[in-house]
Amino acid sequence: MDFQKIFDWKTYIFTAIAVISFSNFMAVLFGQTIPGVILDFFKVAGEYVVLGAVFVFALAWLLKAKPHNRPKQYSVIPFDVFGKKSQIDGLRTEFKTHDVAWSFMKQYKKSYPLYNFALVSDLPKSDKPTIFRYI
Repeated sequence: MDFQKIFDWKTYIFTAIAVISFSNFMAVLFGQTIPGVILDFFKVAGEYVVLGAVFVFALAWLLKAKPHNRPKQYSVIPFDVFGKKSQIDGLRTEFKTHDVAWSFMKQYKKSYPLYNFALVSDLPKSDKPTIFRYI
């Protein structure tokens, strides 16, 4: 009789219900809960990465766009084939804007191909003239 009591149908039902409920719990845990938490984390982390990139770009743009101390005078200096400063009669060498000086310098290079030209200016915090372009 003890043997039949151990293998009673109630024991099977209780064991089956326990196995089914545990497997359902594991399926919900690994099928919905854990992936949902991980996906939510990466969704929020992705938003922060994009927002941080926007702020870094905006800060870099603001620093780049702020007005700098631009030189008020530009000079074009000709150099001969040996790399020494030289003078060419009739050349305009003093300019007020960078673009005009660069345009004249390109024209001089076409007219005098054996000479090199440097676009320089004196910056306030520098001891020597600063070369902006050299062709």
